[in-house]
Amino acid sequence: MSTTPRPSRAPRVIAMLLVIAVAATTALTVSMTLARKQTLAAVAVSTAASTSSSLLAVSEPGPSGSWTSGSPPPGGAARPSGAEHFRIGSITKTFVATTILQLVDDGRIDLDAPIETYLTGVVPNGTNITVRQILNHTSGLYDYMKGEGWSTNRWRGGERFTTYSPDQLLSEAFRHEPYFAPGADFRYSNTNYIVAGKLIETVTGQPYSTVIEQRILRPLNLTDTSFPGSEPSIPEPAIHASTTLEDGKTVGVTEQNVSLDWAAGEMISTTRDLQAFFDALLGGVLISKDSLAQMRTTVPMGMGFHYGLGLERFDLPCGGQLWGHGGQLLGYVTYAYRRDDGRSLTMLLASGKDDGFVSFAAATGAAYCLT
Repeated sequence: MSTTPRPSRAPRVIAMLLVIAVAATTALTVSMTLARKQTLAAVAVSTAASTSSSLLAVSEPGPSGSWTSGSPPPGGAARPSGAEHFRIGSITKTFVATTILQLVDDGRIDLDAPIETYLTGVVPNGTNITVRQILNHTSGLYDYMKGEGWSTNRWRGGERFTTYSPDQLLSEAFRHEPYFAPGADFRYSNTNYIVAGKLIETVTGQPYSTVIEQRILRPLNLTDTSFPGSEPSIPEPAIHASTTLEDGKTVGVTEQNVSLDWAAGEMISTTRDLQAFFDALLGGVLISKDSLAQMRTTVPMGMGFHYGLGLERFDLPCGGQLWGHGGQLLGYVTYAYRRDDGRSLTMLLASGKDDGFVSFAAATGAAYCLT
């Protein structure tokens, strides 16, 4: 499904312990013989055993650069350049939330107004669910991607080229009872961001993708970021991906119609564009100081993660916080985070067999915890 990478508790505990070990012991030993850039290069190389290709980009301040492994087409000979396009899954949610907060700054949306105010008769119990609860996943709405055949994080055979409308996605979600009463708990649900996309369209009278292009992509010159809609391919140069099915057959998953994700995770981008976007957002360029503070007001997710308004906080075991989002869609796992000093880390893992959290933990340990 188009979601933020979410490992099970046991692997995450192990990964977190690995990061702590990196911070507490590697900083005293490995860093004496390897520069941080070399350590980051080693992290990128270490992903080769479990992925067809990977991209890792770290920005200043501090040692910066771009490291790659594998090949853009699985099994190819050439290494990635680092400029390739790839699917970013749920990082789309941060673009959507940012646009809604811009509309809040314009006085056109109230975060604490019921969603019924804007989408009359669309969301069951919409008079008791606020815009804020939609954005921070405390609405309780059932995740439509939990249904069989409704997730782009699983192989769907010929159905992967089917086009869906947002209303179809919501109809599937609303067939199910909510997880809990609005505001009673946190549960990540892609349904929230289908609602958020429709909110943008209702308030502006334009397709949500057009609004994001006008308000974010063009002003920031994010020319490599796009909305594929029902187009199954990725612009070249691209990172291609594959997956192995239960019967052992390997199939290509690069091409698929991601209208099934829509505003919850359809976008395509590059490491450069993602870094530029999060620099602008977290640097206060795109939304007001108050809206950014609202965006960074979080609820716990567990194991070091907290969720704000389309924005995640990750607490480093060596101290400090990263802000950003993760994305997962069959064949592609992406992490894009930034520390408040401006140092960002963007990582793409292609054709992996899991959510890549161990690689992310190693990369953050090398980028932020080594001294």
